[in-house]
Amino acid sequence: METENEGEVVKAIVAGHGTFAAGIISAVEQITGRGAAFVAVSNSGLCLDDIQETLARELDRTGVRVLFTDLPAGSCTMAVRRMLRSRPGVALVTGVNLSLLLDFAMQDGDDPVAAANTALERGRASMASYGG
Repeated sequence: METENEGEVVKAIVAGHGTFAAGIISAVEQITGRGAAFVAVSNSGLCLDDIQETLARELDRTGVRVLFTDLPAGSCTMAVRRMLRSRPGVALVTGVNLSLLLDFAMQDGDDPVAAANTALERGRASMASYGG
């Protein structure tokens, strides 16, 4: 059960600190026109239980099976990890970057979890260091 977000099917939830999720989704929209594939959730002003409740509500509303978070040890990630045991088939990808979300947004396959794993590999590969 996926829902539509501004005419496009919602494929994943992006959660993070402050306006991180909305900002990175805005960048996906600017580059690909597919920002509506994501729902943004902020942890601003929320305790861990509130974040978990908000994310659970969005999972139920959208029917998506993929969540992206900003930090591996952040509160959004902790909230999702609490939920994973009771939500089989839901995948969490943390440490998200723009390359990863762009790749995920551009995939049109039937399996969003497989798409997230493919995007994760490409997101990792996109990181580089120059100079010294």
